[in-house]
Amino acid sequence: MRIHLIDGTYELFRHFFGAPSHLNSSGQEVGAVRAVASSMLSMINQGVTHIGIATDHVITSFRNELYGGYKDGSDLDPVILGQFNLLEEVLDSLGFMIFPMIEFEADDGLGAAARKATLNPNVEQVIICTPDKDLGQCLTKDEKIIQYDRRKELRITYETVIEKFGVAPESIPDYLGLVGDTADGFPGIKGWGAKSSATLLSHYHHIENIPNDHMEWAMQVRSSQKLSETLNNDYELALLFKLIATIDYDAPTFETVHELKWSGPKDNYENILKSIDGDRILQRLEKMETN
Repeated sequence: MRIHLIDGTYELFRHFFGAPSHLNSSGQEVGAVRAVASSMLSMINQGVTHIGIATDHVITSFRNELYGGYKDGSDLDPVILGQFNLLEEVLDSLGFMIFPMIEFEADDGLGAAARKATLNPNVEQVIICTPDKDLGQCLTKDEKIIQYDRRKELRITYETVIEKFGVAPESIPDYLGLVGDTADGFPGIKGWGAKSSATLLSHYHHIENIPNDHMEWAMQVRSSQKLSETLNNDYELALLFKLIATIDYDAPTFETVHELKWSGPKDNYENILKSIDGDRILQRLEKMETN
């Protein structure tokens, strides 16, 4: 069997900016939720059997306690924020397995679910459906775990990560710890760009392995002395950023992969779909039941 893991939060944002707006009878914006629900059913029509969807039930996580500048959702449009819980309710009513993250983040849920799924000998492959570079650290050489960008229809593998970033997936947290991640709200270490970080990490693999004596790697990167000084001065900060960028595989997901098998909507799905004016989704479900 193949397991498809979906970044529900990413899908909500993607459709919020790509799908038509729609207000229900209560005046609530539901356009993105309807689009995500329809998209998930399309995957079933395309032959997908096992789906798990990770969502950010709340915006903050344990990472906000580690670093004050970490993303906290304060800049989010209230219109999209108002669809977070509704998305979970609708997808749950449609019979999809949801991993709502509270202390953790959707990325942690995806990574934890992927690793857990591969423990089942009947799982041929796990496809993490998100373009998020953070999830690159979860990919395996044997392609048991890969990523897939559904919008671009782009397959992302262990080798793809190396080609794009210049480092192996295992070094992605170290890479982000040095260069930073503006989307997540941490800046990285001053002076450490993509090229210098990739050059050293491709050789030393992890921040902890980079020698203090810059002369050992002076031939590999320019301004080695300056880079060494900034890393030494901000060494603990670099390790903190690395920790922030590291997937936490303890995030709660599922007990067995059999829970991920889609077997149809729950009893309450009609009323919930009517609340978002989901007539077309209801019609699609009716067709799926007759086929």
